[in-house]
Amino acid sequence: MTVRAETSTPAREIWELLLELSMSRIRQRFLHTVTDLGLSFPQAHALKVLRPGHPIAMRELADGLHCDPSNITGIVDRLGDRGLVERGSAPGDRRVKTLMLTEEGAALRMRLLDRLSEPPPGLGKLPVVEQRQLRDLLRRALLDD
Repeated sequence: MTVRAETSTPAREIWELLLELSMSRIRQRFLHTVTDLGLSFPQAHALKVLRPGHPIAMRELADGLHCDPSNITGIVDRLGDRGLVERGSAPGDRRVKTLMLTEEGAALRMRLLDRLSEPPPGLGKLPVVEQRQLRDLLRRALLDD
């Protein structure tokens, strides 16, 4: 991404770098990780939303994925076929279908989250002092938002 210096402010350059990082590199890394784990993009998002030991209604999962509830059935079917989630009924209202991670689903979710949490190599090359400075600056920027 090329930025013309005469029209660019440091804040704009920072924002463009963050966009480049998030929109290309993080997305590529996410897709690579998901593919390695044998998941589709929506299945990986579903695993991120589902929490071990906390059954949720399918509608709640749809809300967490920002999609129509009609799209959830196929995602859940494929996760269920792999033994990653189980369907159930909500206590007090058997019409409400719930989802719960299985042990295997919880383990795969943990592997997914662990791999996604690994920082890119470029961050590790920065001295620890600079890593802390960058972290603190980003935290401050987010607090002021």
